[in-house]
Amino acid sequence: MSSVTHQLGPERYLRGGRELSLTLHVGRERVPAALLLPLEPRPAPAALLLHGYTSRKEQMLGSIGRALLDRGVASLGVDLPLHGERERGLDEASLRNPLALARQWRMALAECDAALAFLGGFPDVDGRRLAVVGYSLGAFLGVIAASRAPAVRAVALAAGGDLPINTPFTTLARTLADPLAAARKLAGRPLLMINGRGDRTVRPDQAERLFAAAGEPKTLRWYAGGHWLPPAEVEWAGEWVREKLGEARGTR
Repeated sequence: MSSVTHQLGPERYLRGGRELSLTLHVGRERVPAALLLPLEPRPAPAALLLHGYTSRKEQMLGSIGRALLDRGVASLGVDLPLHGERERGLDEASLRNPLALARQWRMALAECDAALAFLGGFPDVDGRRLAVVGYSLGAFLGVIAASRAPAVRAVALAAGGDLPINTPFTTLARTLADPLAAARKLAGRPLLMINGRGDRTVRPDQAERLFAAAGEPKTLRWYAGGHWLPPAEVEWAGEWVREKLGEARGTR
């Protein structure tokens, strides 16, 4: 795992909690992040939030992060490589370069590992009660990250699934990180998948392949729309994460 340190930034108070701006230093990379902390309980269960392609941490924090905060669950949002505050305008030719894609994919996974380690060690967080919540691209990364982190007790994936079949990107990506193999490694930890019946970005067959690969306990929840998650499903996912993280066990 890459070494990780952090630098705290401004703090602001929200309804039911507070938000800390911070920067994670993972190897040579500066990873902009924000941490939502509830007023109670202390220490709180927590989730790492991973956003989708072309998105940023604020979209996850303002949706599922807010739903979790209302339920006493902390959350850490990060800007993935080339997203949010790290957007560098990489051209399409570079994105089609297999070596460039491989570097970004490995970097993103290393940063997920480091973010989970930071979250589990933060003073106001209960490191025994961690979850990973990912949307779209974040769901692909999230299932891999969770499979590599035994401390993660629950995984919630929205608009996620297996890689598409028979594309050049699929062949490359599966050599770096295979979602199906990762799902098999979750080792009895609860998995929630929420997917749209009309999704044309991550199609229903992709969701079904990933769900089939995972062991129990697992839940696949369908909604009628496309790639964008309805607000009611965000709230449902927040309650599921709160329930699965449950009460603390033993002493820290």
